[in-house]
Amino acid sequence: MTHPTDFPRDPNRPALPAHLRTALWLAELGLPVMPLREGKQPFGNCRACTRSACGDRPHMKAVGPCECLAPCHGWGAATTDPYILTSPAWARAWKQAVAVAYHPGGAALTVVDLDDADAVAWARQTLPATKTVPTTRGEHWIYLGTMTSRNSVRPGVDIKSAMSYARWLGPGTGAMTRLPDAVRALAVKEPTTVRPASGAVTVPTPPGDAVCRHRSPDYLERGIAMAEQRITEAPDAVHKTTYRMFLAVLSAHGWCGCLTEAHIGRLFTAAQGKGESLRHCEDAWANARMKLGM
Repeated sequence: MTHPTDFPRDPNRPALPAHLRTALWLAELGLPVMPLREGKQPFGNCRACTRSACGDRPHMKAVGPCECLAPCHGWGAATTDPYILTSPAWARAWKQAVAVAYHPGGAALTVVDLDDADAVAWARQTLPATKTVPTTRGEHWIYLGTMTSRNSVRPGVDIKSAMSYARWLGPGTGAMTRLPDAVRALAVKEPTTVRPASGAVTVPTPPGDAVCRHRSPDYLERGIAMAEQRITEAPDAVHKTTYRMFLAVLSAHGWCGCLTEAHIGRLFTAAQGKGESLRHCEDAWANARMKLGM
């Protein structure tokens, strides 16, 4: 398919930003896309959507109550809808964008991000050949299939698929291969690295007149999943990120009795997977409860 930069431009219409033209082309191919700001980061949430107050993910099929059309929900803002991509709410973001990203899981893809030459050499010896895209320091290996995303599965290797985004760096070369078990196995965490929480961690007891504000079980699930993802993807300041995510989950889901020990266990597992000790997790949870008066 012809790239949008090859299309003749109507001189009577203002030119679209180059990144937006690329995004529209990718959306036509079925890739959910979004703009990236400087630092290869998504645009931050608007005030109305901060801390998942709106339910998040306005452009995904599992739509929450959010009607915000701004690109302010991280990977969840990625869309193939040209009306959203060219809407006034996105215009400012495209003017500031330094790159285009896509949501691999939304297109049934998985990206193995190989960040250096050693990682590339390991992949060539270990993984089935597939479509490859050169990056600044390594390569993206793209497979057909969706799986759990996870960073640092081994030195210099990240997995980007569900609930994640990857930078668009070109169409690449080679034939795409179906996602192999060898890649899926990379995201499986060792159960022996996580110890169960002690009795000091408790589920908040709802007040007698508490009313569940969750519109569906999916609302709670999205909140837990997003907190897990943000903890897992934290590049630094893991202590601070863990506390902030615990606080956000308790603030949104801790008053009505829907939060269970299983949900707390998932958050602790994510934090311990980033190197947090059980004691740090318990302290962060207790401090978050104290902050909210629970």
